[in-house]
Amino acid sequence: MWHPAADDHELAQACVDVQAGRYHSAHAVLHDVRDDFATRAHRSLVLASMAADSDLAERGLAEAPGPDAALLWARVAMLRALRMADAADRRTASLIRIAEAACDQAARMAPEDPTPWVARLALARTRPVHDPAPRGMLTAPRGPWRLFSRALALDPWNREAHHRFLSFYFARHGGSASARWDVAEFLGNRAPAHSPLRLLPLVTLVEDYDPKADPFAIRAWRRPRWRALALDVYAHWFSEVPGYRFTPVLDLAYLAHALYLADCPAEACKVFTAMGPYASRMPWSAFGAPEDQLSRARRRCGLPVPP
Repeated sequence: MWHPAADDHELAQACVDVQAGRYHSAHAVLHDVRDDFATRAHRSLVLASMAADSDLAERGLAEAPGPDAALLWARVAMLRALRMADAADRRTASLIRIAEAACDQAARMAPEDPTPWVARLALARTRPVHDPAPRGMLTAPRGPWRLFSRALALDPWNREAHHRFLSFYFARHGGSASARWDVAEFLGNRAPAHSPLRLLPLVTLVEDYDPKADPFAIRAWRRPRWRALALDVYAHWFSEVPGYRFTPVLDLAYLAHALYLADCPAEACKVFTAMGPYASRMPWSAFGAPEDQLSRARRRCGLPVPP
């Protein structure tokens, strides 16, 4: 099942309501997790993806103003600006200004919530940002360090903030390989052993996968360094997953993928099983049709393919 809500059934129902033009349940499910920043970030992003092609977020903010309505609008404005930037649309600059203003409004209305700052951080890749890096990094890569710090001041191990910051250095956003790997190693190594942020170098490995440039690129996951990292995350983080409020499908997908390509089928099988019937298109879509890639991996791990 590819639905981004996975086993968050309240979110899934709110998505249905959003697609029907109703915003009240969207505000409610965000209100319910005001103190759970990881779930609030995920819910707001999923809801925004459902609302981005309508006026629902703007209407909800006008008719029922509050921190949750403001966050949904900020996320919608963020997604619209990023889409236009990726398409090199002439409206990009104005949409970025709208999105930044929406994020600032959401931050003022909920000063304890890091999510508006995470949304601002996501927008950073649309323009040059040259904050100096902290000491101790090999290449001292400049980037949106101040925005990153604002988010981490409110939630030190915020998942989305780390992934958004790393993505600033992706090649498709104009980043260099040296900076990208320096940041991935820095962020991954400083994360606690039981954190899914330890996966960040493996996320970067997927991002850099290019079989046209290297016909043997698929073998990278079997190198001792990456195999050891995948097994380390499996040993220290995977045991924490049963305590999660909802299944962390995307992080589990990256772990299962890394274990599968590292030729660790027993461990990959357990991760796939923990995902239940849910799946994410990444990282599989980086290697071909995601349905085919995921089905092949599950079969080779001795698992059936969910209908």
